[in-house]
Amino acid sequence: MEDTDLDAICRFPASLEELSFMFRNPTFPLTPEALSNSIRGREESTVVLTGETVAGFANFYGCIPGESCSIGNVIVDPAQRGKGVAKFLIETMIEIAVEKYRARAIKLVCFNHNTIGLLLYTKLGFKPFAIEERADPNGKRIAAIRMVLSAEAWVQRNHG
Repeated sequence: MEDTDLDAICRFPASLEELSFMFRNPTFPLTPEALSNSIRGREESTVVLTGETVAGFANFYGCIPGESCSIGNVIVDPAQRGKGVAKFLIETMIEIAVEKYRARAIKLVCFNHNTIGLLLYTKLGFKPFAIEERADPNGKRIAAIRMVLSAEAWVQRNHG
């Protein structure tokens, strides 16, 4: 990711609810400054391009080399959804976690009303391991589903 990508990424969330999939306690609309501040303490901020256009974004938080990395801030350009960008982005993040950080586990959080995300993560091999109660931006109770993928299972499945 380059600093010049921030404006494009900030245009991806179309609502406060969508932005809340990306960040805790978000302010809508997302600004480049808020995004930059949020990702400052994270690792491997990564964009996926279609041509020269930013199509998706994700990063890691809480990476412990040799143990685990957690994928966060996942968002895809609404115009690119349903075209495999999210799958490619998550697979790329998994590969970085396994190869660069030697992570044995890759983790993420997905909210119960993000059906598309839950189906994608499950298809990629992530398994739920905990559910936490959270509140959406309107104060409504939602479930944050913590999921984990075994790096060993990923490597066996994808690299034989």
